[in-house]
Amino acid sequence: MSKVLLINGSPHMNGCTAAALEEMIRVFEEEGVETELIRLGNKPIRGCIACGSCSKLGRCVFDDDAVNETAAKFEEADGLVVGSPVYYGSPNGTLLSFLDRLFYSSPFSKHMKVGAAVVSCRRGGNTASFDVLNKYFTISGMPVASSTYWNQVHGFTAEDVKKDLEGLQVMRNLARNMTFLMRAIADAKEKYGYPLAEHDAFTSFPDGL
Repeated sequence: MSKVLLINGSPHMNGCTAAALEEMIRVFEEEGVETELIRLGNKPIRGCIACGSCSKLGRCVFDDDAVNETAAKFEEADGLVVGSPVYYGSPNGTLLSFLDRLFYSSPFSKHMKVGAAVVSCRRGGNTASFDVLNKYFTISGMPVASSTYWNQVHGFTAEDVKKDLEGLQVMRNLARNMTFLMRAIADAKEKYGYPLAEHDAFTSFPDGL
């Protein structure tokens, strides 16, 4: 059985972002996909300080019960959904601090885990936030699941989002597409194995050229 880990970066437990993720969870459960939802928007999560300790410890040096605990669950999951409200045209700061540390400090390969970003906003800033979140997936060799429009819902409250019928439809289609992609990757892994991921080259221009 496939498993999807969903991260709600909003500080509002039952807000707009939650309404979007709940629509996805319903479809995942219908499809027989195991889900786990983590709410972290109201937790005091500090940013990465680039200390490099994670390369020796195999985990983030700051053990704030969010990043390292989630990393273990992320390692076991086949897919990751990251949801965020839009703050000043960007994902919220707590979520970005969390994702920086989660992706950088966890030593396991994210290669071929399926990623999906979901954003909620009142009016604007959605596509810019969507772009920021997708970069965590694409730099990690994670296929990005798409839907029938950008993965976004509109509203000032959860009740508003429930009236965004197209947005909810996008969430349902996203969950179905993500389920299909996870299953297709699992089948291909059995037949062909994962594609080779080279890591030998590291361009840092140390000679200044």
